[in-house]
Amino acid sequence: MTHSFRDAIFGVKKRPSSQNGGPLFTETVDRNGYVWWYVDALSDDGGYGLTIIAFIGSVFSPYYAWARQRPGGAAPEEHCAINVALYDGLAPDKPSRGSHGHRWAMTERGSRHVDVSDTSFRVGPSALSWDGTKLIIDIDEVSLPIPARLRGRVIVEPRAIWYEAYPLDAEAKHHWRPIAPIAKVTVEMQEPKVTWQGTAYVDSNHGRAPLESAFVSWDWSRGKQTDAAGNDSDPNKSPAPTFVVYDVHRVDGTRLTLAKEFSVPAPLQAATADFIPPAHQKLRTTGWGIKRATACDREAVAAVIKTVEDTPFYARSVVRSVVNHEPMIAVHESLSLKRFSSRWVQCLLPFKMPRRR
Repeated sequence: MTHSFRDAIFGVKKRPSSQNGGPLFTETVDRNGYVWWYVDALSDDGGYGLTIIAFIGSVFSPYYAWARQRPGGAAPEEHCAINVALYDGLAPDKPSRGSHGHRWAMTERGSRHVDVSDTSFRVGPSALSWDGTKLIIDIDEVSLPIPARLRGRVIVEPRAIWYEAYPLDAEAKHHWRPIAPIAKVTVEMQEPKVTWQGTAYVDSNHGRAPLESAFVSWDWSRGKQTDAAGNDSDPNKSPAPTFVVYDVHRVDGTRLTLAKEFSVPAPLQAATADFIPPAHQKLRTTGWGIKRATACDREAVAAVIKTVEDTPFYARSVVRSVVNHEPMIAVHESLSLKRFSSRWVQCLLPFKMPRRR
C-alpha cells in the first residue's frame, strides 16, 4: 500500500532540503550527532561500482567516538570526511580490468578544512555540490592502505526527488531519507583512468545521538530487478523501480523492518509503496565474522556475488536474491555497532582512516 496514514503513525516527516528538494548541507546537527549523504552506483555492464559517503559527524570514526566521551561531548563539524570507494570485477563474467581495481579513501578533517553552504560541502580537496538538478562530486583523495591517487568526477542525475524521512528508532532520533533512489550516474576518473555510466541511488541519514546508542546491528539493501535494469538512463522510459529493505536491531531489544518500493511512473513523479518482504536468508559470514542476511523468497537461494568491503564491523556486498518472485541484484550492507564499539576495533581504525586537524 502507498505510504500515507500508516506511515504518519510512525513519525514520517520531511527533512529540510535545498533547492528542488536536493540535499541541504547546512542542516543542523546536534553535538554527538551526525548527518551523512550516501551514494552508491553500479555500471550498466555490471562490472564497476562505487560508494561515496559524506559525513558531518563521522559516525564510524574512532576520533569522533573518543571525543564524544569528553565532558560536554563533541562537535560534529570537527569530524568531517568524504569516504570514496571504487570497485571493479563485480560481475562473475567480467573480471577486474586491472587499471581500476579496488580503491578506498577516507581522511577525516576538522572544521578549518571544511567549507559548507546550503548547496555545497567541501572537505579538504573533495566536494559535493547540488545545482538544482544534479549532484556533482569532485574527488581528490589518497587511497589506503596502499597509497594511490584517487581523482575524478561523479555526476548523479535523479529521475525524481523524494522528501519523506523515516524514523529508525523508537524515539525518532535517527531518520533515513531516500533522496533519489532512482538516478543515472556518469563516472569520469582521471586516477585511476576509467569512465562508465550506470544506475545510482542517493539517500541521507540524520541522527541526534551516536548510532551505537540506538542500534545493535542492521542489514540494509537496495535492489533492482535484473530483467528490468538499464532504463534509468533513458528519459523516454519509466525506469525500473528500486527496492530498499532495512532490517534494524535496536538496543532496546525491538526490531524494525522497513520495505519500500520507489518508482517513477511519469517524468519527475516520485511514487512510494510499502511491500511485505520475504523472510531474510542467511548469507555466508564474512572473513571478520560479521553475520549477514538478506530478504529472499523461500523457494529461492540468496547468494553473495562479491564482497567489496570486509571489515571488523561492517561488510558491503553485491548480492543476488529473489523478492516477491522478482530476481534482484542488490547493494547490501551488514553493520555491527556492538563490534564497532569494541576497544580492539577502535584501535585498528586509525590505520585506514587518518585525520587532518
